Amino acid sequence: MTGLGAAGILWGAKVAGLMERLLSPIAVKDGSGLLGLFPVGRFRIYSVAGTLPRRSEADWRLRLGGLVERPAELTLPDLRALPATDIVRDFQCVTGWRVPSVRWRGVRLADVLDRAGVKAGASSVRFTSFDGIYTETLSVEQARRGDVLVAYEMDGAPLSSAHGGPVRLYVAPMYGYKSLKWLQAVELTGRPEPGYWEERGYDVDAWVGRSNGRSDRPV
Repeated sequence: MTGLGAAGILWGAKVAGLMERLLSPIAVKDGSGLLGLFPVGRFRIYSVAGTLPRRSEADWRLRLGGLVERPAELTLPDLRALPATDIVRDFQCVTGWRVPSVRWRGVRLADVLDRAGVKAGASSVRFTSFDGIYTETLSVEQARRGDVLVAYEMDGAPLSSAHGGPVRLYVAPMYGYKSLKWLQAVELTGRPEPGYWEERGYDVDAWVGRSNGRSDRPV
């Protein structure tokens, strides 16, 4: 029975990966312009880009800049060489659906910021995606929380493109739109710059159960 269960999990993962590769160009536009893609595992995948952007682990880079002492460009091996952190939390979308007990692995964003050295006067962190569209923002205080990760694994596997891989932001206590996919750059700034969704009316502080007029159970 144990062997059959393990085989089922492996087969399910292979099927999910195949469906992602086959269906990633397919999207359905709703009235707001949001493109809803397809279910992958327990998640619903959304994008406004039309297709899933892809970057290989070998080609991926993370730029650290702005108000930092040591601007840098990290590879995935650089990131994996930093102390790893595991978090198991629910993933809560602001549209109402929730995925319970997701296991994330990555590097605390605070450790990445410490590597770059935050200059005096930096109060916010701006994130950009290599899809060329999405941006996000956190205060430096929020970014230094222990439950905010630069994540490269989910549920024991490398992050797929559908889930924002090879590396994404994961902000555990906030709604999912703050957990920017396809992370490309981290920039320290002197003032907050609203991200893609904030410019369209979503709260800048997206605490689960305390923002966007929702009363979801906090994660």
